[in-house]
Amino acid sequence: MRRTLIAVLATLTAATALSATPASSATPAQAGARGAGLENCTATACHFDVAPGTYDVHVRLGGDTAASTGITGETRRTLLPETATAAGERVARSFTVNVRTPEGEPTGPDGTPGLDLVLGGSAPALAGIRVTPALAHARIHSRGGTPIARQIFLVGDSTSCDQPGAPYSGWGQQLPQYLRKGLSVANYADSGESTVSYLDNPALFATVQPLIRKGDLVLIQLAHNDKQTDEATYRANLETLVAGVRDRGGRPVLLTPIVRRWFNADGTLNNDTALLVNGLGVDHPAVARSVAAAHDVPLIDMTAKTKALVESLGVEASKALYLYNEKRDNTHTSAHGATVYADLVRDELVAQRLVPRGLVR
Repeated sequence: MRRTLIAVLATLTAATALSATPASSATPAQAGARGAGLENCTATACHFDVAPGTYDVHVRLGGDTAASTGITGETRRTLLPETATAAGERVARSFTVNVRTPEGEPTGPDGTPGLDLVLGGSAPALAGIRVTPALAHARIHSRGGTPIARQIFLVGDSTSCDQPGAPYSGWGQQLPQYLRKGLSVANYADSGESTVSYLDNPALFATVQPLIRKGDLVLIQLAHNDKQTDEATYRANLETLVAGVRDRGGRPVLLTPIVRRWFNADGTLNNDTALLVNGLGVDHPAVARSVAAAHDVPLIDMTAKTKALVESLGVEASKALYLYNEKRDNTHTSAHGATVYADLVRDELVAQRLVPRGLVR
């Protein structure tokens, strides 16, 4: 379904709940909590008629019986991890979500208008919900006066994008569940993109760059599709992306690519296929490390981290991280693998003080 023009809700304040077409199948528990935003929900989903933008979602989870509730939204993004509640218990949780067009991959379909949330978990129970516009321009400053991001942009390929269909999942699709209210993910990763195509296609970096505000983080991970990109071009493209982010006052972060699950006979991944050395002999991770060092850019070495993890799991157990069992695919991750890799990214963002510990779960 293509997006249609919807009214901009400019008069809403941070204390005003947004409304939508009332749902017809609310549960009794939901029916007793009108005014909390549950009029926009069924037993399994919620819809809010909002314009593209960034929104804070405040929920109360739990019910009369023991429950376990998780929330996904838009194009299969995991926004809130599954949370258990005892019988009669209510817990409050909040997160911030980016609503955009297209709602998934930048070159994909527009998706549905507004904000769509799906209630999941083994026994979901939603006691209340409220959606308010996020203070997109607010900034918290660290002791050194460095602006702290309110948004994390992702520039990448199919290994990090919001994958439209199961069983595929990019790690960027799973990253939002690790972030608290006040920090959202704007995932502009796109399947099949190289550094060359990401710069050439006006739907990609040319669209992302004007959206970057002072202090925003931009995580850049491109390599898997630079199979015929020579070293000078690959280096220059990374440098162009870094400079373009800095021109907007953003903070670029280079990520080396996740490994391909391609084992040697001795159980290691020490080969060109696994470690993203292309057909021209270009060592993508090495070039990214070099660019980061030369331009004082933070680096998250996902190649080293995922190599260590995959090798520690071994040939059989590591299959669950990728789509080997489902698709004989050793490049793209399962939802489990994407979640594990998103956890690695989260840990590095905190360890390198790129994101305050208080803004992560």
